[in-house]
Amino acid sequence: MKIWLDGTLQDLEAARVSVFDHGLTVGDGIFETVKSVDGKPFALTRHLDRLARSARGLGLPEPDLDEVRRACDAVLAANPMPLGRLRITYTGGLSPLGSDRGEAGATLVVALGEATRRPDSTATVTVPWTRNERGALTGLKTTSYAENVVALARAREQGASEALFANTVGQLCEGTGSNVFVVLDGEVHTPPVASGCLAGITRALAVEWTGAKETDLPLDVLERADEIFLTSTLRDVQGVHRVDGRELPGAPGPVTAKAMRVFDERAADELDP
Repeated sequence: MKIWLDGTLQDLEAARVSVFDHGLTVGDGIFETVKSVDGKPFALTRHLDRLARSARGLGLPEPDLDEVRRACDAVLAANPMPLGRLRITYTGGLSPLGSDRGEAGATLVVALGEATRRPDSTATVTVPWTRNERGALTGLKTTSYAENVVALARAREQGASEALFANTVGQLCEGTGSNVFVVLDGEVHTPPVASGCLAGITRALAVEWTGAKETDLPLDVLERADEIFLTSTLRDVQGVHRVDGRELPGAPGPVTAKAMRVFDERAADELDP
């Protein structure tokens, strides 16, 4: 396995990041997860645009997106696989202990892992913790992910693959690594970015390709929605057959199944939509 670290391809066993890297000590970093299909990245331009937005939001130096593209190409070429999870990580770099950022420059890592196609439907749970729609990191894809680790562990304990959050005012927000859509009377709805959710790449494509409406939704919409589905880089569009104790028989339902089909067809037609 070869990874990209600060300008060069390196063997996995030899690649090293300092224990004083700010991404490790205080979670001062951003990342993107990109799906690769037969060695080609999907929607890479959108992911790189979001990487740059996250860097600006966190106050990190502007990433060299041409270098990031070269790094992605090099890693994909060095590690052929049919379906992959391409991870771009960009951190504050070597820094003193504490919250102050150092002046050594950012760290860039690009790595690739094998992936498998997700099932057509999955189980989810809601969790008692909230997303802060007014927080300093809201809308940024940062490496400060411990909150998601805790919530996802709760979901796994209950036989689910995803945990769903409300925001501080009780509106449906997002999952730990996914956006959530509901079907009400045949119409598809998803929380707006103002709810505090991440502006997911797959979410944006699903909204564009299905005509979904961005709607403020109470958390209890999950108790009455006709259908529910998730979107993310590696889920694409995935139906939900259980939320907490509520079963949704026949998932994915007809609206979700159509969204899945449309997404697969459009994604196959254009690798960088």
